[in-house]
Amino acid sequence: MTQNLLTDRLDAGPVICAEGFLFELERRGYLTAGEFVPEVALEFPEALRSLHVDFQRAGSDIVEAFTYNGHREKMRVIGKEDLLEPLNRSALKIAREVADQVPGDLVAGNISNSNIWDPEDPARQAEVRGMFEEMVGWAVEEGADLIIGETFYYAGEALTALEVAKSSGLPVVLTLAPMAFQEMADGVGIVETAQRLEQAGADVVGLNCFRGPETMLPWLRQIREAVSCHVGALPIPYRTTAEEPTFFNLSDERASVPSPHGRTFPTALDPLLTNRYEIGAFAREALDLGVNYLGVCCGAAPIHIREVAEAVGRTTEASRFSEHMENHFMYGSNERLPEHIVGLGDRA
Repeated sequence: MTQNLLTDRLDAGPVICAEGFLFELERRGYLTAGEFVPEVALEFPEALRSLHVDFQRAGSDIVEAFTYNGHREKMRVIGKEDLLEPLNRSALKIAREVADQVPGDLVAGNISNSNIWDPEDPARQAEVRGMFEEMVGWAVEEGADLIIGETFYYAGEALTALEVAKSSGLPVVLTLAPMAFQEMADGVGIVETAQRLEQAGADVVGLNCFRGPETMLPWLRQIREAVSCHVGALPIPYRTTAEEPTFFNLSDERASVPSPHGRTFPTALDPLLTNRYEIGAFAREALDLGVNYLGVCCGAAPIHIREVAEAVGRTTEASRFSEHMENHFMYGSNERLPEHIVGLGDRA
């Protein structure tokens, strides 16, 4: 039953998965921008639990363990390799505790881009494989229902991640994050990589991160036409364009104080956010394409997940607080609102 649990759900309709924990927890003051290591799972477990609950209330069906960047190489960079296994297990346990509060919710183990993959170096590739193997092993031991491999910009690394994840016997979601050069970093086509992943046994293939709605949708259309398995779409909520396809080099000409490191990414992107309605429109369009695995990645807040959920016809726990602008003191239509106050709206 476990093997088919994810695809059975997807066959029946949309499944929503919240991502983007790195940005949101950095904004809340629980991890360091630049390093982006999920030590919060050990240092502030209640903060992580709270964020999972907020995304769950907003409509996420999958509680993804926050182990993105929680791999051996990243822990070495910050000199805390000894915390690797405790961090992973803590993140998985927290995800399990939250998921168990809502019948039917699933827990996902997570592996991701290692940032050391080298298509010309078999030793490096073996090192990355070992990192994936230990993380997938911990996810299985902690009772994950599926494995998510995400944010891969090398085709070879994505295929290696899939091979390791499939060895768990669990369903696997594998999403790519192509950069601005419109192919994978090792020269393989984006659509071709998705096809290879399907052929290698991925239950869901698709795209996550790096690209906002405008620059993700064209590739989603091509992938949906090229594969038979389920397709995933988890954009960033930023206004990427054909000229600036990813959030790594988005410009903000109106910024009066630029970031000290000279880029909007990752800490000065705020003025470039999509609004919630743009995320809802993306979700509807993706669903119309036949994309049933939906979410939002870096930059996401629970409001974006609620927008996705409502866009595909869900009423979530957080929908209790969906807008009722008819009762706004200035823009509303409620009969109790004084006309002279409502009249200020056009001049305010």
